[in-house]
Amino acid sequence: MSRIEMVISDFGGVLTTPLVDAFTSVQDRVGIPPKTFGEALRALNEKEGTNPLFELECGRITEKAFQEQLADGLEPLLGHRPVIEDFGLLLFEALDPNVGMIDLMREVRRDGIRTSLLTNNVREWEAKWRSMMPIDELFETVVDSAFVGIRKPDPRIYQLTLERIDLEPEKCIFIDDMKINIDAANELGINGVHFRDTAQARAEVHALLGNQS
Repeated sequence: MSRIEMVISDFGGVLTTPLVDAFTSVQDRVGIPPKTFGEALRALNEKEGTNPLFELECGRITEKAFQEQLADGLEPLLGHRPVIEDFGLLLFEALDPNVGMIDLMREVRRDGIRTSLLTNNVREWEAKWRSMMPIDELFETVVDSAFVGIRKPDPRIYQLTLERIDLEPEKCIFIDDMKINIDAANELGINGVHFRDTAQARAEVHALLGNQS
């Protein structure tokens, strides 16, 4: 096994409390029943050939355009047009930092392991998520889908990350809460850790790093 030199982490759902809980909170606050959000996105994808959320995360549409498209998709399902202008703000109000995983980043850095962030995110939300924790202190490199125009699990965003950190895939660990994103990383030779809870993810990362000591 090659010596691990870098831990690459996802943001939402790994360094924060679960995204699914935050989305549920937002839906409750704007009066959208469970699963209707996903149904609207699927209907829009079938109609337009693109998923507005994916387009937003790739920076190809603005947050305002996303909100309009989402309202278009939700209106026939709800019987009225919902007001969702504060979607991003409500989402971040429902998220908290995951102290255990943030501490893990600090711990591995103290042990001489480099750290980077790879996130599917939204251009207009950058100030909000960066304010949740000291991103520049924790990570030497940040790859944000909204600014590079590619999102996980597209293999190109992993390849771009590897180019920016100048490492071979086998020298990296990648942590993400989405299994599909881990599978894509594994296919490129990156050591994936599928985050399910903090204790499990910390243990798996330490086990991978411990194997080389």
